[in-house]
Amino acid sequence: MSSLSMSLCRQLAGVALIAFSLTAAHAQQSPTPTKVRGEIESVSGDSLAVKSRSGQDVKLQLAPDIKVAGIAPTKLSEVKPGAFIGATTVPGPNGAHNAVEIHVFPEAMRGTGEGSRAWDLGPNSTMTNATVDQSVTSNDGSTVRVKYKGGEKVITVTPKTQVVTYGPADRSDLKPGAQIIAFGKTLPDGSFQTSRIAVGRDGITPPM
Repeated sequence: MSSLSMSLCRQLAGVALIAFSLTAAHAQQSPTPTKVRGEIESVSGDSLAVKSRSGQDVKLQLAPDIKVAGIAPTKLSEVKPGAFIGATTVPGPNGAHNAVEIHVFPEAMRGTGEGSRAWDLGPNSTMTNATVDQSVTSNDGSTVRVKYKGGEKVITVTPKTQVVTYGPADRSDLKPGAQIIAFGKTLPDGSFQTSRIAVGRDGITPPM
């Protein structure tokens, strides 16, 4: 295997680890926060000052083995039969599952965190990672039927649904103004240590 191929494999492995965190961290039901969402305000060595979306100032410590993944916009047309996707949904009218966001996984990450579980983006929100079985667009909007081990779900795509995908990134992308979602644990001094961060590219705020 060439050095370029090995490097790409390592990058995708890091991206997959972060993507798995998107579904596994909440399922652990830790008594302390497992995620920080917000904007980087400053960087000092291995420490980031982050303003959380709720307005809190968070000191984010980067673990030595930090993994960084990029979040970039993609087209709804990529949410097609056979694609492996993740979707954060909230309850809609008549029992609908309205998608806040859909992230399309690269093929190398197929199967990451497969299943459906509770999420913390909003009241009664869920995260579902599954394979697209059918995608339908009509005058009433778009729906996506997905299947995963043990179940299936019909997801409604609304005009507000954000569609993104994963890509390689590194520590140089962790700079003031960048929007992130970080996974880790709260330390005794009140700071937050993370070994996995997803950072928005091209002005994107990670929507999950």
